[in-house]
Amino acid sequence: MTGRCAACVVLGVLVFAGGAAAQWAVTPARPTVGDTVSVERELAVPPGWQIRAGKLDPSEAVEPLADPAVLRSPNGWVIRYTVVAWRPGAQHVTLPLIWRLAPDGRADSTAGGVAGFSVASVIPDSVKAPDPQGPLAPLRASHRSPVAPLLASGIMLTLLAAGVALRRRPPRPPTRAPHVPVEREVPDARWLAAGEPKAVAARAASRLRTALARAVPEAHPGLAVGECLAAVERVRPKAPLRELRDLLEQLDRVEFASAHGTDIAALATMARRLERELSP
Repeated sequence: MTGRCAACVVLGVLVFAGGAAAQWAVTPARPTVGDTVSVERELAVPPGWQIRAGKLDPSEAVEPLADPAVLRSPNGWVIRYTVVAWRPGAQHVTLPLIWRLAPDGRADSTAGGVAGFSVASVIPDSVKAPDPQGPLAPLRASHRSPVAPLLASGIMLTLLAAGVALRRRPPRPPTRAPHVPVEREVPDARWLAAGEPKAVAARAASRLRTALARAVPEAHPGLAVGECLAAVERVRPKAPLRELRDLLEQLDRVEFASAHGTDIAALATMARRLERELSP
């Protein structure tokens, strides 16, 4: 009795394994090494139930290419594994557990089973046991004539020199600057008649400071009036320093509109006189 029960159990296990393996469909039917293989199974569940497929672990012979896909079908759900086989021959892939999820939160699992398929080799039968080949003879460089490279180099240099000669332009002759006539100086009386006393004072002060700078280089126009006259006093102590100081200060007051009722024409005349005296 015990032996009969054990035989029934073994037979039931074999029938269950065979049924689980038969539930998986393999596409293509005869794949070769390196081909993409799809392993699918349709699972019928009650309405409202969902399916969650476990992740397939890779092995030395079969490796998954992506996560399992769960697709809706008219009878339930379709579970698809995309794998690739790297070894020819019969392959048996043990699929992970399949979880069934009820709408009320209950969960149940079922064994994934085993999917079997045969993988063909991509190596022809004639190459499986190749005959050893002898060593190849050393490759010898062929002797080439240097005439062709030298001729090509000469042609390239000639074309380059011709291109440079054509693109090179002769120097342009220098052009003279156009003659610009110098306008005559506007008289002080015209500026004063136009109501511009500041312009007359500024011109007189500028010309006087320029004359001082030519006579005494240390008294350049960048100095203040006091510093400028101090430099003039060190170099030319006999210069009319008091007159220069009074004149420059009055011209500055006129220029900055702090002196009203001043005779601008007299100040400009005095500035021209001192300019002539300071000129060498």
